[in-house]
Amino acid sequence: MPTRLKDIANALDVSLVTVSKVLRGKTDVSAETRDRILRKMEELNYKPNMIARGLASGRSLTVGLIVPDIADPFFAELARSLGAHLRRSQYQLLLASADESAAVEQHEIENLLQRGVDALLIASCQTNATGLDAALRHHTPCVLLDRMLPGTQANFVGTDDVLAGRLATEHLFSLRRRRIAHIGSEGTSTATDRLRGYREALAAGRIPPDPALTITCDLHGGRPDLLGHDAMRQLLERPEHPDAVFCYSDLLAVGAIRAAREMGRRVPEDIAVIGCGNLPLSAYLEVPLSSIDQGTAELGEHASQLALELIGSKVPPAPKSLLVPPRVVVRASTGASAV
Repeated sequence: MPTRLKDIANALDVSLVTVSKVLRGKTDVSAETRDRILRKMEELNYKPNMIARGLASGRSLTVGLIVPDIADPFFAELARSLGAHLRRSQYQLLLASADESAAVEQHEIENLLQRGVDALLIASCQTNATGLDAALRHHTPCVLLDRMLPGTQANFVGTDDVLAGRLATEHLFSLRRRRIAHIGSEGTSTATDRLRGYREALAAGRIPPDPALTITCDLHGGRPDLLGHDAMRQLLERPEHPDAVFCYSDLLAVGAIRAAREMGRRVPEDIAVIGCGNLPLSAYLEVPLSSIDQGTAELGEHASQLALELIGSKVPPAPKSLLVPPRVVVRASTGASAV
């Protein structure tokens, strides 16, 4: 028979209430007793009955996460961080991908609500908050991740993307580059804010904006690395080509570097390139990629904590907005020696 909480309590001569408190993460149990109970749970291979716990608490003990594209390494890393933090509170993460489609995202929102998730985390590919109406009608706590929706008062956890754009551009400016291009995206707050940060840094450096140095990619229309490749070719085929490029994402930057090298340009001597996201692969490319670290682990931690707080609140609190400060990670693509 499966091990029961009563078996653990009897084996240690403690009360069933004490064992239950340890399982639920309560803090009014001594560290010594907690350690004894946890060791005995491991020794007896105790597995909590999640269905029974859910029925007793009136909760499903699940949190839904919807991302625009599960193949994007940034969102895969974010999902891993969220899952790790939620597991500590005995919650399971249910993951869905919207495939960069507002219609698919809406379907996944309704699907997860029907499954009875206790909270929804959404990195939305929609352009307004209409899609959140279903969740609000169900009184299900929602947290927007990475991408803010204009005109909505919602809980939000993301990166300070304006600062990300400024830091990337200021780094290129510090290398005495003056024709700094931006390969960007559209339709999301992250794209808008990074472009804004890029322009603010140019203005602070008294560099006149050149519309010919900004290319917008439709990330719904193909692989980011291929889009970055095409954008860089366009930039380098122009009479006055750039000497540095800030890319909206690391995947765009990967394609951009490949195009530059195919066209006989040296990176970073002829053209410096910096991305955004600091994906694990960025350090291991043929030309290791400088990038803006968005604090993915912190995003996951803060978002999971906020979701659990909202689940535990009897009265919905006022919406919170939390921005994780980004940082520059310098590698060979902007001049640092390869590690």
